[in-house]
Amino acid sequence: MKIHFIAIGGAVMNNLAVSMVKKGFQVSGSDDEIFDPALSNLRKHGILPAEPGWFPEKITLGLDAVILGMHAKPGNPELDRALKLGLKVYSFPEYLYEQSRDKIRVVIAGSHGKTTITSMIMHVLRHQHIDFDYLVGAKTEGFDIMVRLTDAPVIVIEGDEYLTSALDPRPKFLHYKPHIALISGIAWDHINVFPTFSGYVEQFSLFIKSIEKNGHLVYCQNDPVLRQVVEESGRQDSSLPYAAVESVTENGKSWLIRQKPKFEKYPLKIFGNHNMLNISGAREVCRLLGIKEDDFNSAITTFKGASNRLERIADNGESAVFRDFAHAPSKLKATVESVKAQYPDRKLIAVMELHTYSSLSREFLSHYRNSMDQADIPVVFFSPHAIALKKLPSISPEDVIKGFDHPDLKVFTDTAKLEEFIRSCKIDKTNLLMMSSGNFGGIDLQKLCSEIF
Repeated sequence: MKIHFIAIGGAVMNNLAVSMVKKGFQVSGSDDEIFDPALSNLRKHGILPAEPGWFPEKITLGLDAVILGMHAKPGNPELDRALKLGLKVYSFPEYLYEQSRDKIRVVIAGSHGKTTITSMIMHVLRHQHIDFDYLVGAKTEGFDIMVRLTDAPVIVIEGDEYLTSALDPRPKFLHYKPHIALISGIAWDHINVFPTFSGYVEQFSLFIKSIEKNGHLVYCQNDPVLRQVVEESGRQDSSLPYAAVESVTENGKSWLIRQKPKFEKYPLKIFGNHNMLNISGAREVCRLLGIKEDDFNSAITTFKGASNRLERIADNGESAVFRDFAHAPSKLKATVESVKAQYPDRKLIAVMELHTYSSLSREFLSHYRNSMDQADIPVVFFSPHAIALKKLPSISPEDVIKGFDHPDLKVFTDTAKLEEFIRSCKIDKTNLLMMSSGNFGGIDLQKLCSEIF
């Protein structure tokens, strides 16, 4: 099989390309810009394009398939040529489905927690020596790439609700047709694609309808919007609700509790009520895959979390630095509250970057109200340059303070001044929580940690 990737440098695209190389396919690709870690990953496997740009001459009748990444825009010269030649063009979710038609498909969806839940299931399946394929949106310990496609009988997919490609505005998760589906919750996001909350919610209704006949839906019963969507779907009687697992926190460490048939405590390397919900959802999915509760509980004790998801990057015993992907209001609130609840005797400096289209919209800022109330020192950073690149109307620090409705909120628009402020803070018995889907304008967190500790 000969396949060509348009926009091969994307996070999933480069990993899918590598997976196809490992499967024995002949792979080529193009992109107008490729950065690490994609650049190193593609070079390591011998499929890094010789130069950046789009080259229609790479698109020939000899190709069996063309995979179109979300980064490629309408009018892309390689895409236009592929369509003119009548080649089969797939988006990556369409191609993933084609490669997993004969597998049991497990799809994890929701506005928050899907990367962590997917990673938990992967961790437990590997612990139980079960062969499986996967797609996950972050680097996970023990897995060298983010996509695996083999002859395994099961595939676990992180299902994203963002648009599919330049040719297909539908959410990616509508292509997967799961046998087992999980929805972690619904909280409005991606307002550049879904300008109304009702339109956003509708995508999850469509996702439920896409579940295979006699399939299973697992959902978080704590979410009132999600409960209503499930009720209106007509699948309520055949769906499986979950709530947070029973747990206890002692001296900054969390334990999973099992009451029957005998009382047992399982030490955890992760914490936070949102993670207790994630564990519960992952456990229910694993049960449907035939894994016993005892085996799940034993395996989850060694799970350290997905990269950038409440990841501990520095710790001296009295203070710690955590990194998290939190950017949407629900994620931000859950993460801040989890760190404060886990370490109530430590001061919490919470730093969040407005980086996505939604978060940089003046109209959306009010959704962040009360999201950082548990932080002792709440800080927000945004880059006017990032707003200009996204071609959005400008916002001011005053807009941010008004949106968050926090009079003590500190707002920075300059990376150097943000770093200077963090260095000036006393960090004795203090946790520093850095939350962003970006990098705060180029802050080297490891270097910063070494300077403040």
